[in-house]
Amino acid sequence: MKIIKTIIPDLLIIEPKIFEDNRGYFFESYNQNNFKDAGLNYNFLQDNESKSSFGVIRGLHFQTGKYAQAKLVRVLQGKVLDVAVDLRKNSPTFKKWFSIELSGDNKLQLLIPRGFAHGFSVLSESAVFSYKCDNVYNKESEGSINLFDEELGIDWKVDKSKAIISKKDLESPTIINAGFNF
Repeated sequence: MKIIKTIIPDLLIIEPKIFEDNRGYFFESYNQNNFKDAGLNYNFLQDNESKSSFGVIRGLHFQTGKYAQAKLVRVLQGKVLDVAVDLRKNSPTFKKWFSIELSGDNKLQLLIPRGFAHGFSVLSESAVFSYKCDNVYNKESEGSINLFDEELGIDWKVDKSKAIISKKDLESPTIINAGFNF
């Protein structure tokens, strides 16, 4: 696997080594030993998967306190714009965001450490999204930031009038009022 640094410290793109031939392809989507050898000491405990149609925007979600989560995200089928926002108050990139197109074709992954909000928009007809978490979900520890917070100014690459968003995500507070402590 190849590790690619982003403009935000600790937020990493993981490019797996893909073996292709006339039968198709094979790759290790995750190998704990390879991660440890690269200095990435995560112990993933939970896998999640979602399927969404074009225009769906999910996020920006995070977990706080002892239930904070790091995530390793990827797309199995389709294409998304994946977004991570740095919520670490002592970080030089606090409140900055990074986006990357993840797809079943490019097989790229994004490693999102604890202290980030995460979301994605679906750019293809549909997308199957998968992510590993290094901590279990806890409803009382969940938080979110409004997808259209003007301070962040995220371009989701989906026309807002065509976006499909849950009521809960639409009613999320701005980053100033989100109540996180990383």
